[in-house]
Order: sequence, then C-alpha cells, then structure tokens
Amino acid sequence: MELLRKAARWIAAQPWLTRIRPVVLSVDKVLFRLTRGRVTVVGIAGMPSLVLRVRGRKSGVQRDVPLLYVPDGDDILLVGSNWGGPGHPVWTLNLMAEPDATVNVKGRTRPVHARLLSDEERADIWPHLLETWPAYDTYQSKTSRDLRVFRLTPR
Repeated sequence: MELLRKAARWIAAQPWLTRIRPVVLSVDKVLFRLTRGRVTVVGIAGMPSLVLRVRGRKSGVQRDVPLLYVPDGDDILLVGSNWGGPGHPVWTLNLMAEPDATVNVKGRTRPVHARLLSDEERADIWPHLLETWPAYDTYQSKTSRDLRVFRLTPR
C-alpha cells in the first residue's frame, strides 16, 4: 500500500496530470456508482477519499464530488486545490453558499457542517495537510490564488 501512496504522490506532482483530469474524474464517478461509494481512484491509490454531496448554489441540485480528504480527529479537512488550476473548484463555492452537506466514506454516509478556515488557521494546519498529500504545495505553486481549506464537522 505504501508503494501505491508514493506512486500517487509522484503522479500528483506531474504537470501532465491536469490535462487528464476530466478522464480521472469520470472514472471516479463510475467507480463510486458501481461500488456505492466504497471505491474511488484516490482510494485505490491508498489515499483517504470521500464523496462530498453538496447542493448547487444556483441550481439547487445535489452534486456528488469525489475528493481526497485529510482526517483530523473526528473532523475532515478538504482542500479546494483544483489540481493547481487558476480558479476555485465549484464545490467550494457551493459549500460556502450551503455549508450543510453529506460525505460518503467507504460506503458510509454522514451529515457534516463545513467551515472555511481563516488564513491563519490554514497556515497552522498546512503541515498536517502535506503529511497526507505533499502535492498540495505543488498545486499552490501553480496558482496565484490561495487554496481554500474547509473543516467538516459531524452534525
């Protein structure tokens, strides 16, 4: 499993990964549906993964987004990296508009409440985030925006 984690971290830092992002996300959605949330691409690589279900701020439609997460006690930390892309991922805008959501971790769904961390809180937690996914530093270096970090607490 450690070998898979190392490979995933190396792949995440490669510049070509952003170009194949749509394929990876499509495969992730299919895996999620087929396994009822127990398997995702990130999860296969041995990384902690979940599916965030959040209401669209404009459409009101529930959206499922597979994401890497960082456990922090009973809480979950999510980073809106968008793989280092220029804009914030849409799920972060939706979560800011409606902080009550659900997460599915390995087939188990639970309600959560999200809070966007302040710049100071983000700086304090950054080393902990890098322990799980060192590529967050790579993603941050690719963009001029600050990556949003959310703390999800069980409701």
